[in-house]
Amino acid sequence: MRNPFRRFRRHKDSPAPTGTGNPGRHYRSAAYRPLRPEQIRERQFALVRRGLDATEVDLFLRRVADDLTALHAELGRTREENVRVKRALRDWQSRFAPGARV
Repeated sequence: MRNPFRRFRRHKDSPAPTGTGNPGRHYRSAAYRPLRPEQIRERQFALVRRGLDATEVDLFLRRVADDLTALHAELGRTREENVRVKRALRDWQSRFAPGARV
């Protein structure tokens, strides 16, 4: 049987797709909404006869939500640092660029 996904494979020498209109970020459809920690904490699963241990699932989801919260906080700090560094670089370039008065 032929693999129906064969034509979607990327050749090993071709560059990875980056998307358009959002340089430096991965492409996502407009309908995509990233998970929020609250969504993970509040997620409920149906009980089935041979299902998973509900307590174990809850503990894992809480751990994932806590990790996601920490990552969101770190991402916020990183973005703030990025803005600060870019601002400092622009200030430095405006002071020491060729033709600029000192």
